Amino acid sequence: MYVVLLTYTQPLSAIEEALLPHREYLARHFATDTFLLAGPQQPRKGGVILVRASSRAEVEALIAEDPFHQKGLAEYQIIEFVARATSPALAAFAEGA
Repeated sequence: MYVVLLTYTQPLSAIEEALLPHREYLARHFATDTFLLAGPQQPRKGGVILVRASSRAEVEALIAEDPFHQKGLAEYQIIEFVARATSPALAAFAEGA
């Protein structure tokens, strides 16, 4: 499991211009259950995506598809973790023993 932290590198006006394609990108990956959660940081300086992927390389390939990345609007930090404990509602996402 991965947490991807986006930090905007351009003004919010540029982010707004690319928001619709970015949301379409998110929707494509929600449809395949690759992305589990996503949303803006508060205050609005970037975003967060929870990603289910088999490798860091897969996450990097997903990021390369993001219109924010393609337009140079954000920097990305990838954090890998093992979801060993979950609430009952998220038990299907538990990993490892």
